[in-house]
Amino acid sequence: MNVYDSARIADVLAVEGYKTTKQAKDADLVVLNTCHIREKAVDKIYSELGRLKSIKKPGALIAVGGCVAQAEGVEISRRAPSVDFVFGPQNYHKLPSLVTRAIAQTGKKNKHQSIIETDFPGESKFDFLPNITKSSSSAFLTIQEGCDKFCTFCVVPYTRGAEFSRLLEDVLKEASILVKTGAKEITLLGQNVNAYHGCKGGLAQLIQALVKIDGLERIRYTTSHPNDFDSELIKAHSDIPKLMPFLHLPVQSGSERILKSMNRRHTIRDYLKLIENLRNARPDISFSSDFIVGYPGETDDDFGATMSLIEQVGYSQAYSFKFSKRPGTPAGEMANQVPEKIKEERLSRLQTLLDEKQADFNKRFIGKTIPVLLDRYGKNLNQLTGRSPYMQAVHLNCSSMKQTTEFLGKIKPLSISGVHRHSLTGQLKTSLFKEGKSLKERQQV
Repeated sequence: MNVYDSARIADVLAVEGYKTTKQAKDADLVVLNTCHIREKAVDKIYSELGRLKSIKKPGALIAVGGCVAQAEGVEISRRAPSVDFVFGPQNYHKLPSLVTRAIAQTGKKNKHQSIIETDFPGESKFDFLPNITKSSSSAFLTIQEGCDKFCTFCVVPYTRGAEFSRLLEDVLKEASILVKTGAKEITLLGQNVNAYHGCKGGLAQLIQALVKIDGLERIRYTTSHPNDFDSELIKAHSDIPKLMPFLHLPVQSGSERILKSMNRRHTIRDYLKLIENLRNARPDISFSSDFIVGYPGETDDDFGATMSLIEQVGYSQAYSFKFSKRPGTPAGEMANQVPEKIKEERLSRLQTLLDEKQADFNKRFIGKTIPVLLDRYGKNLNQLTGRSPYMQAVHLNCSSMKQTTEFLGKIKPLSISGVHRHSLTGQLKTSLFKEGKSLKERQQV
């Protein structure tokens, strides 16, 4: 979502005459768009602000946006007086006025006091954003924000606010613009994306409407909460070939006791039943998840239950972290904190197992041909990188710069010839995807 927000921030500023630059030292305005999920991310912000202070050109402005800005606006102003203004994630449509105010304040004696805009506005920021002018072949689209779940470890309800869904017609309008400006794949975003209620039929109805956009070939959505799946959304995975067979489904822990303490409001039995239903709907679907190790009070048995769940599900990839205290959350105040050394040891074991499961999943594709959206340049000369339907990173070494340019942004059939730790290597299969083949036939190659 921060990638999407950053792109929209650039759109807002473009209307004011700004254009992006790759070097912060050349910028008239530097915006740090921040995340408050883990303490390490917050620490990086203050380190980066110190660096920016030393390299920025005279008269340049520095702004901090996003969730850290929402949660720590006053603290940012105190610790980093070089910051000119601070704005929360619901206020980036106000950037033009914030820039004007910051410029006017330049040179005043109280310049070290940052302008802070972190109120939750009564109006939706989406009503004031300019149209998108350009998109990549794989684009993000926020359809829902905020969270009403209040998991004990999470700051999202406090930094993003209550759940809010954009109207179906507004989402379709933006999706159509994204496709017209280059997108072949759209990932629908939300803190609880499957809690979307911008239309009567929820996320399933929205996906059905998106399918009708000519030129849109792939649809994904993230992040889902296990409690917000309905039968229609599960059925969509069976009925809609454009809906990719990959789902990020966070569970956080395999321990019933820890889930209850986390206020997750579902059991492992519920979670496994949901995975069973989704696999019945789309047998080739793959899953990723989020895992927190070292949550307060986690015992060896609790951790063992998480390892058992990973063995049982067989995730194709996952995100895993040590528990990080977040200010103002119930878990951050719990007395039975797990020692750092134990958290590190458990995380190492968990990540080793997750890597094994990802390698096992990837090895299944050796010799198979799969459609890959080549959406970016790779690290090597004449190399492109893209995503398989199952969200695997796939590399293609092209024969020339001409071919690299021609294939960028295209979906190509690649025969998988190599498996690396977190990616695949493919070779072009020219005999497939002939004219007249339906999308469903292509997805099943």
